[in-house]
Amino acid sequence: MKDKVVIITGSSSGIGKALSFEMAARGAVVVLAARSWDTLSKIESELKSRGASVMAIQTDVSREEDCRKLVAETVREFGRIDILISNAGVSMRALFEQVDLEVIRRMMNVNFWGTVYCTKFALPYLLQTKGSVVGVSSIAGFKGMPGRTGYTASKFAMQGFLETLRIENLKKGLHVLIACPGFTASNIRNSALSADGSLQGESPRDEKSMMKAAEVAVKIADAVEKRKKILVITMQGKMIVLLNKLFPFWMDRRVYNSLAKEPDSPFK
Repeated sequence: MKDKVVIITGSSSGIGKALSFEMAARGAVVVLAARSWDTLSKIESELKSRGASVMAIQTDVSREEDCRKLVAETVREFGRIDILISNAGVSMRALFEQVDLEVIRRMMNVNFWGTVYCTKFALPYLLQTKGSVVGVSSIAGFKGMPGRTGYTASKFAMQGFLETLRIENLKKGLHVLIACPGFTASNIRNSALSADGSLQGESPRDEKSMMKAAEVAVKIADAVEKRKKILVITMQGKMIVLLNKLFPFWMDRRVYNSLAKEPDSPFK
């Protein structure tokens, strides 16, 4: 990672923030991107105090022009891009029959289109460096999660896009990694949207036994260095993916029963 230029979206909290510190610790040049400028500035200052080379750029990945600006300013400052990590994401928790369609639109704009926009503008530079495109997806990109239709759809779309990108550039040296953390103790569920688009608030799941964002960051960074194609993190996540291939309809019931046990579950 030494002197590699890494763009990390959604780097103001959770996995994105942890990735910023992990990549900087490995000697990378880190470009922080998120909507919250105050938070980004604090992270930038902390990383600089540790001797890291870092730049913060306020970015809303659902806006095409913000993504274009993110890439342009990175290249203007550092002259290259080696790794793009599309980590920015938003979640939801509501039955489809009750959800406002704007919530679904928000999922797609951030999780899917944010990945597409950033990749589109960064791709010419990544092809020059034979670099890496990383999409931080979810187990929901492999298995539909009830109460999370928009989130699941956005992750399925992201994974289909990235898989196709990998195949199109098979002979050009581009590395594409789809990383699926599973349930992680991060801010994404606290900022998840409810049926009317308002913030859900406290996570309905017990995060004490979940993998920490810093642990996920280490595994993703290792996978980038090894140029892996797929990374499914946690044994639970690996079992869901495997069993869904073998027994998809049995897994439907298992997933339903598991998520129905969440506090204040929208379905029973």
